[in-house]
Amino acid sequence: MLKRPGYSIDPEALATSALAFLAADPERLGRFLATSGLDPSNIRTASRNPNFLPSVLDHLMTDDRLLMAFAESENIRPETIAETRAAFSRGDR
Repeated sequence: MLKRPGYSIDPEALATSALAFLAADPERLGRFLATSGLDPSNIRTASRNPNFLPSVLDHLMTDDRLLMAFAESENIRPETIAETRAAFSRGDR
């Protein structure tokens, strides 16, 4: 996991990893696209929106099994995802 000086985890790096985690499984990606209203043709455009990466973390936090699987894949505590999401809200990027 990438780190920034003064932060234990780089928020953008974690959210990007979360998106890659979702994209690695068609079912997970399909659910994300369905709940976000996106489709494969507009996900690149949406990713330029400053609210996109935080929304990826929000999506993970709506499903405990998904959250736990991602945390395990990144070897981080599940709480780290919520803490990192809060960093986006504070503007810590």
